[in-house]
Amino acid sequence: MAQAAETARTVILTVDDDPGVSRAVARDLRRRYGESYRIVRAESGESALEALRELKLRGDLVAVILADYRMPQMNGIEFLEQALDIYPGARRVLLTAYADTNAAIDAINVVDLDHYLLKPWDPPEEKLYPVLDDLLQAWRCSDFRPVPSTKVVGHRWSARSSEVREFLARNQVPYRWYSADEPEGRRLLSAAGQEGERLPLVITPDGTPLVAPEAPELAARVGLATTPTADFYDLVVIGGGPAGLGAAVYGASEGLRTVLVERSATGGQAGQSSRIENYLGFPDGVSGGQLTDRARRQAAKFGAEILTTREVTGLEVNGAARVVRFSDGSAVAAHSVILATGVSYRQLDAPGCTDLTGCGVYYGSALTEAASCQGQDIYIVGGANSAGQAAMYLSRGAKSVTLLVRGPDLAASMSHYLIQQINESPNISVRARTVVEAAHGSDHLEQLTLRDVDTGETELVDAQWVFVFIGAAPLTDWLDGTVLRDEHGFILAGPDLTADGRPPADWELDRPPYHLETNVPGVFVAGDARAESAKRVASAVGEGAMAVMLVHRYLEQS
Repeated sequence: MAQAAETARTVILTVDDDPGVSRAVARDLRRRYGESYRIVRAESGESALEALRELKLRGDLVAVILADYRMPQMNGIEFLEQALDIYPGARRVLLTAYADTNAAIDAINVVDLDHYLLKPWDPPEEKLYPVLDDLLQAWRCSDFRPVPSTKVVGHRWSARSSEVREFLARNQVPYRWYSADEPEGRRLLSAAGQEGERLPLVITPDGTPLVAPEAPELAARVGLATTPTADFYDLVVIGGGPAGLGAAVYGASEGLRTVLVERSATGGQAGQSSRIENYLGFPDGVSGGQLTDRARRQAAKFGAEILTTREVTGLEVNGAARVVRFSDGSAVAAHSVILATGVSYRQLDAPGCTDLTGCGVYYGSALTEAASCQGQDIYIVGGANSAGQAAMYLSRGAKSVTLLVRGPDLAASMSHYLIQQINESPNISVRARTVVEAAHGSDHLEQLTLRDVDTGETELVDAQWVFVFIGAAPLTDWLDGTVLRDEHGFILAGPDLTADGRPPADWELDRPPYHLETNVPGVFVAGDARAESAKRVASAVGEGAMAVMLVHRYLEQS
């Protein structure tokens, strides 16, 4: 009876843009599974995603999703990729014609496809039901139950509320948002004995209320690891972007006792990308969140520890040990260290921007805020790939998206494929040679003053949303006096340390530094923090793997 009660709330969802086919699929599914499962059908990818989101909010389970490949606006693979974020445990089936079998095979890698079925599937007793029976059995044997979600109550235009939502989203922690001004939000505040003077209120899955929690407390309460289990490791990886995750995967998989330390959330800037389309092996693109989640799970599978909300403040050499010090005074030591600290978005220095950060002015948080700015006019500052990816993502629901670019065009810093997509998007416009002169608003952004770089003319425009992607600054100040950096703060390594053919002045070994090795033996750098790096996800992952190879070489000779 317990299983029957469980499956009574469980859904099998089918989506096909052909109403006749959609009804036929649903009819065959109800005939076989209608007594135990709810059959939900949709006739477009967007309506199916909306249905999945509603099911998620109600706490319902979804066991199997069947999607037709050839649908307009959003094909079956694109739909399943987004459905994967909502119900990652649901089994995924692609309905396809014989001519599209190559696409179905490609989908196995893109969306972890479980099966593809050729249309027509008559008779269902031979071609449909046996497949569904196996998938449902596999689903029932898996850990399909939804993770209890965290609740967040706050103000819409609150910087701290925005930070908490961003932190939870980037760390893949399920949460539900409630405005403190709405009835359910007020009910939760009352239940927690709060009047709403200090927000946000975070209610953990076990019902514990946290009032305006700091990141370390929040991380610990929602199940994220924050404390190392040992005092000494073979390898400490500092930074959880693509380079750091790549290093953690390869380090742990090759037998090194590895711990990755991240101050906020794994993924780095890439983890905030709505869609990465030029990463090898994903011909239909992949979101930064999906790529990050898979890499993090992969690293954990091989035994790497992943710590969040740990800010590193110092690096010391103590004989053969490399000691990493944290802001709370604690430390961890290792034979070797890989610096993969990445970069952070530069801040707009225009008047008003600092006060309105998180209240209409956002840095790299397009994914978290996208649902709130549907049908709105949006401004994006920047002309590199991150800005272009955000523009394409936000344009799906925005009334208009305006890219503000200091340079004459996008060609100098944006990939060609993104420029083409932007040019073909009717609700995206580009304003070249334009910068933000000031931001205006009381409790949230209301207007922007824009300035033409060439003429100096200014224009006041109404704006409630501006997303800023204006270049990157390395997070390396804490290395001052220990690791050599260039004039911009990027870390020097390998050949850059021996430009004149001689090793650094304090180099004590009888060999030159390895390719990614800093002036401190056994300390390596990978990814965007390295001087003259390529600033691409693929190269960062590659450098993370290469750094581990060099760590092995270093350890063998130590």
